[in-house]
Amino acid sequence: MALTRRRYWAMAVGSLIFRLILIGFSDDLNLGSRPEVATPVTSLRRLAEGYWLRNSSMSPYSGSMYHGSPLLLHVLGPLTIKRVEGLPSHLFCSSIFIIIDFITAMLIRATGQKLMSTNHQRCTNVGDLASLIFLWNPLTLVTCVGSSTSPIDNLMVVLAIFGACSGLPSLAAFGWVIATHLSLYPAILVIPVILLLGYGPDVPPSKLFLLEKSGESGSDYSSDKTCSKQRSKEGSPIHLFSWRPALCFILWSLIWSSYIFFLSFISLKEFGGLSEMMKKSHGFILNVEDLSPNIGVGDSALYLGLLGLFANELAEMRFTFSLLCGYFGISLLSPVMHNLWIWRGTGNANFYFATGIAYASLQTVLIVESETFRLLQTPSLPHENQGAPTVSDSLEDSNREVNEDI
Repeated sequence: MALTRRRYWAMAVGSLIFRLILIGFSDDLNLGSRPEVATPVTSLRRLAEGYWLRNSSMSPYSGSMYHGSPLLLHVLGPLTIKRVEGLPSHLFCSSIFIIIDFITAMLIRATGQKLMSTNHQRCTNVGDLASLIFLWNPLTLVTCVGSSTSPIDNLMVVLAIFGACSGLPSLAAFGWVIATHLSLYPAILVIPVILLLGYGPDVPPSKLFLLEKSGESGSDYSSDKTCSKQRSKEGSPIHLFSWRPALCFILWSLIWSSYIFFLSFISLKEFGGLSEMMKKSHGFILNVEDLSPNIGVGDSALYLGLLGLFANELAEMRFTFSLLCGYFGISLLSPVMHNLWIWRGTGNANFYFATGIAYASLQTVLIVESETFRLLQTPSLPHENQGAPTVSDSLEDSNREVNEDI
């Protein structure tokens, strides 16, 4: 069934309405107490506690409650103390998170359109598909109404990816710096972001590009091999790494980082300065004090939505049904095991720890299978001329040359 524009917007608006309905039951669901949903770094309740401490002329990092960014205290802090009688608590923050989720979905959609414009072999509108997967993902819904600041982290990560795919180093640097400042983990995205800026969003390998050009010109493989250097000198469109956007990204990252640290210093100059933030925020994430989890379902919700951007490449990936059933089962068993361990006392920590091991195993299988299947999807080359080489021919010839040299 084709996804028309009208059907797409109906499903997108429906996801927002469904979020509003869930907000009405947020107090009954009590998702903010779940350690998988609201971690010590992303908990909105801890942010409200830090905002109260700051208004009481104390450091927001006093004690062991708040471990987030001091900038979030100025953005979300005033909204945490506003209450409307008869309505759920944190109503205003949850409404902001709904808007943020919608913006994130639109950025994912725009990223998919960028990928489709650079790869004409794509047959599925991956932008629409990925954005709907993100909006209707149960993990995204839980994060949005679960008193967690993860939607802001996800928005910044997607903003960095969108900026890299669009060739905008300043925008990519802004998203990456803010995401790293909020939760530290997105720092590992610096390498793929630089590669996206340097090579472009979807560039074929140079060797395959030369083979394709050889097939179109009707020359045999030996002539292509001897003339490959000449082709590069003559200006054939071989995509090499461009250092200019990469260096611009690094420069903008330094500028945005300095600006963020300056704002944080102003916010905390009366409470110990940046050293207090580095110790209680980033230091807490690195040390994992009190064995508290720092990665929640919000992170999983984001990358599961981004997998939709590769729907064409991963259409025939193995173990899809098993992975789906595994995620569904763990999502149901995890709160049950936590309840048996913490509240009822009939279980122990091993019950809850077992669900964590199973979840990590599913993550490993998903990463290995998706990457393996993607590597097997070699772009097809035209074979209009009989002399046009294939990828296997080039590999066999390379092996033959190595054997002759030996």
